[in-house]
Amino acid sequence: MAFIATDILTDLCGLSLGLIVLLLPVGFLLWLFGWWSHRFWIVLTTTVLAGVFGLIESSGWRAQPMVVAVLLAIAAGVLALAMVRVITFVAGGFAGQYLVQVFMPSVNQPVICFLIGGLVCLLLFRWFFMALTSWLGSSLLVYGTLALLNYRELIDAVAWSEANALTLNIICGAMTLCGGGFQFFFDRSRMRRRQDRQEDGRDDIVATVLGKIGGKKKSKKQAA
Repeated sequence: MAFIATDILTDLCGLSLGLIVLLLPVGFLLWLFGWWSHRFWIVLTTTVLAGVFGLIESSGWRAQPMVVAVLLAIAAGVLALAMVRVITFVAGGFAGQYLVQVFMPSVNQPVICFLIGGLVCLLLFRWFFMALTSWLGSSLLVYGTLALLNYRELIDAVAWSEANALTLNIICGAMTLCGGGFQFFFDRSRMRRRQDRQEDGRDDIVATVLGKIGGKKKSKKQAA
């Protein structure tokens, strides 16, 4: 199993310099802050995929391609947040099916693997998105780096990736673990800060109420 597919890398090496460089910040944000901004990525991915699907299939619907693509993208983006769990189930199902095919190819039960993978990812919703976004971010960073080196003619990225597939797998795996660990601790610290702010807010409310009560008592005593 190779995390870096040579056919994808070949297509990426044919992109312009701006698009290749764009892979790096997008991959970095996914790698370290994927769970924190998972709603944004879900909406963005759903919107883009729906727009591309509308452009491809618009000829069969007898409508203007751009109109279909824009309307379908807007509808998918609006519905994406309401269908987060459904999207998670489908993504987890395909991920489980893919992992079973890679590690246990003798198991020929795609429907069962899809359903079990989807249910497990729903139960481990946060962990699944941390692992998924960390892996996607790591892959984009490696793809972008190799494509940039190939654009600068420092290495032949496709030939080098074929010869060093194991090294790239180790790099992607280590980066995925590091990114997932960072996301976990970042999320914990963020939740802790939120709880501290809520507790401070409650204390301020209590102090305000007590201060008003004390002020009323004082004013009554002064009036007497």
